[in-house]
Amino acid sequence: MIALLDNGQDLDVCEREIGGPVGQLLTPLTRYRLRDPSRPWAIDNGGFKELDVPGLMTLMKREEHHRENCLFVAVPDIVGSAQRTLELFDVFAPQFDGWPLALVCQDGQEGLPIPWSRISAVFIGGSTSWKLSGHVLQIIRTAKLLGKHVHAGRVNDPARFQHFEDAGADTCDGSGLARYSHMRANVAKRGQVATLFDEGKAA
Repeated sequence: MIALLDNGQDLDVCEREIGGPVGQLLTPLTRYRLRDPSRPWAIDNGGFKELDVPGLMTLMKREEHHRENCLFVAVPDIVGSAQRTLELFDVFAPQFDGWPLALVCQDGQEGLPIPWSRISAVFIGGSTSWKLSGHVLQIIRTAKLLGKHVHAGRVNDPARFQHFEDAGADTCDGSGLARYSHMRANVAKRGQVATLFDEGKAA
């Protein structure tokens, strides 16, 4: 599983620390520039903290010349609500024409249709308890059968990294992984260190 990092650090160093491949996750929150287009990269809308649609559009415009190498763009979503997220998807997806789109799956998605023909990826968002549920494993399995990219958000400790790696996710992100060397080093030792957090709480 490739870790997509939203940071300004040396990606070669980050890769050695985490013991596996890394790429970049660009967001309108931090506005880092794409430093190595040969690495895997994607665009998140930043909605978990603050949804900035104009900033997202500006970011996409800035990186448009690298669009063919982008894994996905996370279409604006509403944290915790699959229904409201699908409504936003219907509004914004046509505006992102030409980009590979990701539906950000939120709590309740298991009871709602996923627009598979319109997306290139699923982005696993939602509450911690939901994203670690069997519902999400079924979404991931379906996505893989349909040849869609799977990205897991907020993966910040060894146990969660291992969970999504085992589930077949292609990429992941995490603010802790992006910022801290010690968290990347702990992920590199996954399976050898104790879980660093209570899975009932958000990371």
